[in-house]
Order: sequence, then structure tokens, then C-alpha cells
Amino acid sequence: MPRNYKSTERYLKPDPQNNNKLLGKFINSVMRDGKKSTAQAAVYGAFDIIAGRMKDKDPLEVFTQALNNVKPMIQVRSKRVGGATYQVPMEVNRRRAQMLAVRWILTSARGKKGRPIARALADELIAAYNGEGGAMTTRENVHKMAEANKAFSHFAW
Repeated sequence: MPRNYKSTERYLKPDPQNNNKLLGKFINSVMRDGKKSTAQAAVYGAFDIIAGRMKDKDPLEVFTQALNNVKPMIQVRSKRVGGATYQVPMEVNRRRAQMLAVRWILTSARGKKGRPIARALADELIAAYNGEGGAMTTRENVHKMAEANKAFSHFAW
């Protein structure tokens, strides 16, 4: 599929500590109101907490595995056929799956009120690494919905 837009991946700067582009993208997703240093402090604080709790694991490895565990394989999209709208299960693009995983982890971490974002992020990343937590629940719900609607898969475009 030809791209008619400039890819942001080419211009994305990796994070300064680990030189990892995926982590740089995650930090940009955590960032609010253009406060990148605050977002970096939160993410690196979460990495410090992960390093303290999981002594034998590298925090970057935990982060990468957590994202891979949360990535959805299929999703449902609405498709209008005649007068009816069907939820059609479709495969998820690799880049979209990655961004959905980031979004679900952040939503779940931000939903934990009353605790610092660094601790909430660390808790959510460790839970996702272990195959549990709010982001994994969201992924399972998406997969269940796609499984329930697989009778409409012939409408996929």
C-alpha cells in the first residue's frame, strides 16, 4: 500500500537514556501540554520502580514485552451493509496495534487515581508483562468481541 504522507518514524527521536525509538514514542504519548521533561521523569521513574521490583529483568525488556503482550491481533470495525451496521472483525495493522497497546496502557495507568503516574505506569507495565491488568482486559474484550462477530467476517473489505 503506497503511503501518501511522510512517515513520522523517520523523524522520531529516540529517548535520551536508552536510545530506543519505541520508548521515545511512548514518552511522547505520556506527554501532556508539551511538557516532555515531566513525561520523561515519569517514564524513567517507572523504570526505576520496575528495576527495584524485578531485580533479574531489564526495565526496557519488561516494557517491550508488556507492549507485545497487550498488542491486539484483531479488532472490530463498523461496516454498513444495506440498512444495517455490522461489527466486522479485521486484522490489525502492526503500527496501529502498537499504538493501541500504548494507548490502553496509558489509559489504564491514568485511571488509577490517587497515586503518582510513575508508580501507576510501573504497576501497569509489570501487570501487562505478566499478562494481567487493565490493558490486558481491554485486549481480551476486543478479541472476545471479534470472536463473537466472526459470522460477519465475510463483509471485510
